[in-house]
Amino acid sequence: MVEILSIEALLNKKLAIPNYQRPYKWTNKNMSDLLEDINIAIADSVRFPNFKYRIGTVILHEEDGILNIVDGQQRIISLLLLRSYLEPTFSCDLLQRKFDDKESQKNIHSNAVFVKDWFSLKGKDYCNKTLDAFASVLEAVVITVDKIHEAFQLFDSQNTRGKALDPHDLLKAYHLRAMREEPYEMQHAVTKWEAVNTKAIRELFDLYLFPIWNWSRREKTSSFTAKEIDTYKGIPENSNYTYAKRAKKAMPYFQLTEPIIEGGDFFEMVEHYLELLSDVKKEIASNEHFETISAILNSYDSAGFNYAKNLFYCAAMCYYDKFHNFDEQALKKLFSWALMLRVDLENLGYDSVNKYAVGDYVDRYSNVIPVFSIICNARVHTEISNLQIKVIRSSGHAQVGKWEPLYEQLLVLNGIKEANANGQ
Repeated sequence: MVEILSIEALLNKKLAIPNYQRPYKWTNKNMSDLLEDINIAIADSVRFPNFKYRIGTVILHEEDGILNIVDGQQRIISLLLLRSYLEPTFSCDLLQRKFDDKESQKNIHSNAVFVKDWFSLKGKDYCNKTLDAFASVLEAVVITVDKIHEAFQLFDSQNTRGKALDPHDLLKAYHLRAMREEPYEMQHAVTKWEAVNTKAIRELFDLYLFPIWNWSRREKTSSFTAKEIDTYKGIPENSNYTYAKRAKKAMPYFQLTEPIIEGGDFFEMVEHYLELLSDVKKEIASNEHFETISAILNSYDSAGFNYAKNLFYCAAMCYYDKFHNFDEQALKKLFSWALMLRVDLENLGYDSVNKYAVGDYVDRYSNVIPVFSIICNARVHTEISNLQIKVIRSSGHAQVGKWEPLYEQLLVLNGIKEANANGQ
């Protein structure tokens, strides 16, 4: 049976958490996101008649009149914590459940305290509106089955075989929601977004935007997943923070290391950086001053070399984003810095790239320079063109091995050695 129920009606059912369920893992961050979503939903319900906010899908297995929660446990417990705070006398079957594991106890206690703090400055009227929303605004799709194997089949199709939304798709939905009062702008944004290859957008965030964001702060990066999307949620349009006012005045001039305003600016930002990345690669490939760099980039193809190659494109993109020029000396310095990592290490993996980008691991690299942080903090572009990049074997690397030809090419590029008859 499939039905759409208000959250109030759902919580009043004879719900139970079976023993096979995992502990309650939601943290204050998850609770904060839930409260902010509810806050926006309440505001929308005032603007739009009969507005409903669907929190998600819940899968239940009915057994002897009890509804065991197969999927949706984390959200239901979180909503119960919120519901109980808003009306301390509220009672339902699930509230009688005792949690024996320490992880659940810890997170339940922490989130209960968080809810109390969150509402402490909201006022009674807002608390009443939130309480009313449980019956009139918030709802869920509830799927109830009477065979346990059917419940797990549904759970499996929801969480395994079903394709999870990519983080950039979640960001698309988030920013479109911020544009809900601008229907034509929303339509234009969707049209432009759908015209771009999904793979290109995914790679833009995975390989360039998110790493540069982290490396510029001297923080090692990680995979760009749904857990990381807060980085690109931007600043609320109606924010009165000083930094928000500054960001609004800066638009539409984007910076890789600075936040944007939520809504339409997100789509403009994605389009801008897809074009900027393309411009950087075209310049490297077509500018006669970068002929040697382009030749080197096209001479090798291995996983380790491609890591160093992508590191260079990230550095070049970060530089061009900041200074909007293709200074020959600056680009050669950035290229030499990135490719010396390939020379330094016999086995190059992404973990080494991560450390190198933030200036870590002093004893293994010829150059220990946090280049992205330097670019981010530089006042003029000559601070980059004047960087002292060592094109020299680091201590303990007497032999370069199979990367000797690359090392020789870098020596020539930097005027340390003349090209031989073969151009090397």
